[in-house]
Amino acid sequence: MGDNVIRLTEELVQPVLKDMDLDLVDVEFKKEGKNWFLRVFVDKEGGVDIEECGHVSEQLSEKLDDIDPIDFPYFLEVASPGAERPLKQRSDFENNIGRQVHLKLYEPIAGDKEYEGKLQSFQGDIVKIDIKIKARTKSIEIPYDKIAKARLAVSFN
Repeated sequence: MGDNVIRLTEELVQPVLKDMDLDLVDVEFKKEGKNWFLRVFVDKEGGVDIEECGHVSEQLSEKLDDIDPIDFPYFLEVASPGAERPLKQRSDFENNIGRQVHLKLYEPIAGDKEYEGKLQSFQGDIVKIDIKIKARTKSIEIPYDKIAKARLAVSFN
């Protein structure tokens, strides 16, 4: 059921986001404690504000009420993904060249399953990042299909 709710929510929210020049970052549908949450994360260049999130929430809520795909109580939340936004699609990698990223892999590459470094390029199916090891920098090439999770990383340098 969760995957169907996520797909339907993505379909319903896209026209609203297009009208507002916003991007869909992620949709989650999960139970926390005894409550269910449908979370929609949106963004744009320069970030989104609370009024934009509120407008998306109102529009999406109306559409969900019309279709009524969830037959139990839940909370709808529309928010910015924050500084450590997930990288879910190829375009997310392409649009964040030069930024710090954190990658979790399905299997080790060069002995590790997690890397954090500067995203240098994304060409073909290869993500290239520069990682710091003590005082030197090393480039790592990671096949896109080996990445389990990816997000931006906050850098304090």
